[in-house]
Amino acid sequence: MGYKLDPKTGTYIVWYGKRHPITRIPTNRRRIGIKSKALAKQMEQKLILEVHKLLERKTIPIWKQAIEEFYKYFLDQDVSVKTAECYFLCLKAHTNQEWGVRLVSEISGADIRNLIKEKLSHRSQSHQKNVLKYIRAVMNFCVEKRYITTNPTPRMKFRVGDKIKTVLKEDQIKVLLSHAKEMNSEWYPIWATALYTGMRNGELYALSWENIDLVNRKILVNISWNNKDGFKSTKSGDDRILEIAPPLVDIFKTLKKDYPESSFVLPRIDRWDRGDQARELRMFLEGLGLPRIRFHDLRASWATIMLSKGIPPIKVMMMGGWKDLKTMQYYVRKAGVSIKGITDHLNFNLEE
Repeated sequence: MGYKLDPKTGTYIVWYGKRHPITRIPTNRRRIGIKSKALAKQMEQKLILEVHKLLERKTIPIWKQAIEEFYKYFLDQDVSVKTAECYFLCLKAHTNQEWGVRLVSEISGADIRNLIKEKLSHRSQSHQKNVLKYIRAVMNFCVEKRYITTNPTPRMKFRVGDKIKTVLKEDQIKVLLSHAKEMNSEWYPIWATALYTGMRNGELYALSWENIDLVNRKILVNISWNNKDGFKSTKSGDDRILEIAPPLVDIFKTLKKDYPESSFVLPRIDRWDRGDQARELRMFLEGLGLPRIRFHDLRASWATIMLSKGIPPIKVMMMGGWKDLKTMQYYVRKAGVSIKGITDHLNFNLEE
């Protein structure tokens, strides 16, 4: 580091060099022909910044490289491929245009806040919250890798609505299943199993006869399926036992008779293989004049009906495979369990 006067030209020579902290390979920069000492001092500072920037680029990745590294790391953390891809694709779509070629160390809390509040202002609060969570996860990874010293992701508040989504009521479920049975719909046993057990779509798809005990009316749920990971453990990672409702026993016996060679309980349908189960359900419901719900809402319908019939929330939670009590409270509110009976003794004697 330094500068000196070249007596031959009467101008200054400026130089700066530093070794990489890990590889120990030096990076050097030099300038000649600087006309004055004052300008030489200014150039020296510019060279220092330039060399440090070059060394950073050899040590610290740019953002798009960081999220690619994070994706590979995340896959090794016992998460599903589907979850890892969700993180990666969302980050790539929302952040690469803004930060793709910027060093991770150059991204500040203000940059993150502006991205969420400005670029994603048209998206829902829950989506903004998820993007912030994904960014925080990448930054935590970068701290672990020592690319940065602290996580710059700011704490932000979101007004995520706790709006209760549409579910089917008991009388509507009876209409759905009775019509599906009368029309001999291939979806009938799938919808019935979902509504009698509260199982998730992937758990229904993976349900095999070896996990069915018709004598004792028990189902062992220990495996699930999705189109990214194939067959895997359940979402919670835990096994659970479900009780088979009496009407479902007859449905299972019929399936065993109709598909004696299949190792799976429920029929294999091409549209189910392709992931069109939600579309098929909505079309059928629309034809019956019933509320158009998602396939996953069959599970919510089961939970709210069980709770409305007085089944203790802890039992519904165990059978449904929920670990988070906060999630369970959503269904408690939907079923009106928390307010049931509070007006039984309310009487203003209006008739008198």
